[in-house]
Parts: sequence; C-alpha cells; structure tokens
Amino acid sequence: MKTIIAFLLGFLFSLVLLLGMYLAGIMPSWVAGSRLWFLCTLAGGVGGCVYCLRAVYLNACVQKQWDPDWQPWYYIRPFVSLICGAVSCLFLKAGLLVLESSQKQDASELGFLALAFVSGLNVDKFIAKVEDIAQASWGIEKTRVGKGRDSKEE
Repeated sequence: MKTIIAFLLGFLFSLVLLLGMYLAGIMPSWVAGSRLWFLCTLAGGVGGCVYCLRAVYLNACVQKQWDPDWQPWYYIRPFVSLICGAVSCLFLKAGLLVLESSQKQDASELGFLALAFVSGLNVDKFIAKVEDIAQASWGIEKTRVGKGRDSKEE
C-alpha cells in the first residue's frame, strides 16, 4: 500500500510539475500550441489521482477492507484519467457535449477544465456518457459493461 501511495503522490507531483513548467514557458512549442488539450489532460490526471488517493484512505483506513488484488487498478487508473481528460476536450471541441449556450472565452475554458477534472475523477460515468453519445449520434451499441451494470470501482 505504501508503494501505491508513493506512486500516486509522485504522479500527482509530476502533473503539478508539468503545469508549473507550462506556466513558466519552458515546455516545447507544440505544447504551447495545444494549450487547452494539455491542460484538460492534466486536469483529468489530477482528478484520477484525487480519486485514487481517496480510495486508498477509504479502503485501508475507513472501511478496513484493503484488497491487494486491486493494486493494478491504482497504477492504471491515473493514466486512464489522463486519457479521459483529453477525450473530454475532444467531445467539447466537436460539439458533442455543450457546456453553455453563450460563448464566453474564459467561462468556456474553465468549463473545459472542470469537465476534464470530473471525467478523470469519475471515469466510469464519463465513459458511460461517451457511450450514450455514441449510441445516440452514430447508433453504436454500448459495450457489455455499459449495458449490463454500473461498475463498482473503489
């Protein structure tokens, strides 16, 4: 469990370090050109780390039901959250998700970042929403997991 906590804190520190490097202007030029995508990806990763850290203390301390079989989840989940943060930006940019009816630049960007954080925080619900959009827009059937049950993530 200590290794997982160290990994999650290190992952979170890395995200904050990347954000600091971006704000200091010492990132490659391709990152500066993809500002919103980069920030949404980071926001998704932060959401995932917050969720995993919360799961550690809930399962280990509060509920006293730590299960080592879940260890891979703690290592993989932050990366999935990074991807969901980027995908949330894609769906907003494509107009498949709408945050507000009027276009205010600052409000829209904050909305993008908020949705990216939430998508990283709650991957299951975000993926279910993406599947709903895919089904409504293109007639793509939901996955077996999406059809059958709500996932029971820690």
